[in-house]
Amino acid sequence: MALKTIVVDDHAIVRRGIVQILSEHAGIELAGEAGDYGQLRTLLRRVGEIDLLVIDVNLPGKDGIDILKTLLAEMPRLKVLVVSMYPEEQYAVRAFRAGAAGYLNKAGAPEKLLDAVEQIIAGKKYVTPEIAQALIENIITPEQGAPHERLSDREFQTLKLIATGHRLSDIAEALALSPKTVSVYRARILEKMSMGNNAELTHYAIKHSLVE
Repeated sequence: MALKTIVVDDHAIVRRGIVQILSEHAGIELAGEAGDYGQLRTLLRRVGEIDLLVIDVNLPGKDGIDILKTLLAEMPRLKVLVVSMYPEEQYAVRAFRAGAAGYLNKAGAPEKLLDAVEQIIAGKKYVTPEIAQALIENIITPEQGAPHERLSDREFQTLKLIATGHRLSDIAEALALSPKTVSVYRARILEKMSMGNNAELTHYAIKHSLVE
């Protein structure tokens, strides 16, 4: 039985490329594509429950990790393959903690996407050697990882938004939080990362490829 699948990516050309590759796989039934969370919700209301979601981690309006958590709470059997431009060591661990079935870098060959689908169809997790290394290091020495790895998912989202020039009021609106809560997150981020201001956070995020 083919997996009913939706592809979510805010870049139309990339999204169409993923759809084209997936259409070559007999085990995939494409149910549609979306550019953001709102479009995804509209599509889900029309097609009903799906089996596989292929989603970018960086989406406008709602973070991909948040979307993953929300949908898995509603559809526990859903398989989610995260496809991102960010290196595996930056986001893969967070994706798997949130319940992802696989994580794939967009820079990989098209065959890798089909390999990931094969693994997921077989009921397995798709883990590249880079992801395996990151997971092992996170398990063995979590406290010795990079400073941003000490952040919670919400703090990490706040860091990315600060680094892309958003004001605290903008961040509060984007994350559906109060400005006071965002201020608390910012203070925690500065403390955990041993930094003094937004400029240092921005420099760090750019240096470590946490933002585009």
